[in-house]
Amino acid sequence: MHPFRISLVTILAGGFSVSAHSFVTNINIDGLSYDGFRPTEPDAHPIAIGWSTTAFDQGYVNQTGYRTEEIICHRGANNAKGHAPISAGGIVHLQWNGWPESHKGPVMDYLAPCNGSCETVDKNALRFFKIDQVGLVDGSRAPGLWGSDQLIANNNSWMVEIPRQIQAGFYVLRTEIIALHNATHEIGAQNYPQCINLEITGDGSNLPSGVLGKELYDPNDPSMHLDIYKGVSTYKIPGPAPIAGVKTATLSHPFPTGSGTPLTGTATGIISTPTPTSADGAKMRPPIS
Repeated sequence: MHPFRISLVTILAGGFSVSAHSFVTNINIDGLSYDGFRPTEPDAHPIAIGWSTTAFDQGYVNQTGYRTEEIICHRGANNAKGHAPISAGGIVHLQWNGWPESHKGPVMDYLAPCNGSCETVDKNALRFFKIDQVGLVDGSRAPGLWGSDQLIANNNSWMVEIPRQIQAGFYVLRTEIIALHNATHEIGAQNYPQCINLEITGDGSNLPSGVLGKELYDPNDPSMHLDIYKGVSTYKIPGPAPIAGVKTATLSHPFPTGSGTPLTGTATGIISTPTPTSADGAKMRPPIS
């Protein structure tokens, strides 16, 4: 079993047991904490904003699932029954239930418009465009410093900015870590996709074209077949390139001050411009490339 660094937020949220893999426990927006889907207690939060899955082993999707619906929002994923409001330009803080230090690899974030309620959208129809990615940060010493290492250092959490130019509406946020520690094997890459329902507000007008979930990755992509322990000097992050004009959020781990109430259907919420504060010093990430 791999050692974990468990966050205070996770402990306060319910004290989950340590496992070999992970999932998003909480989604913090504007100081409010919303529930993700927790496979350790699948029925505890029926109106969550995180999509449910059948990954009760807290496991992954490998290359055999890249052309199936498993890769979209994880194995057996079903629509979340609620959504959270956020202003375009706002920050989503994603709290994972720990992450194994050995499971090194990129961290990526996508959005897909639901064209109506995300609680009822067909996941196979979602078209995702990338808004953030961090891959190999420093390859000077094997196995390298990766986006996953930055996530661990940030209290096992991640920050993603919703682009200011994005058209208002209901979206699925797809956040994902790809673990490459076993990528020397034919089907050794391990994808951990997690989906979250959002309502984005603002006056943006940009609605980028996206890619169907089953077309995001090529099972034969060299970026999924490599030996990070022999050293990697460069790394092409899998999937489409990020859309133009997006910004990389500065990593921090602000603690929520209250619980958010998920909205349902196409109900909308009035929210203020977010001003998250950090519980410790901010950690800079490299620009998106």
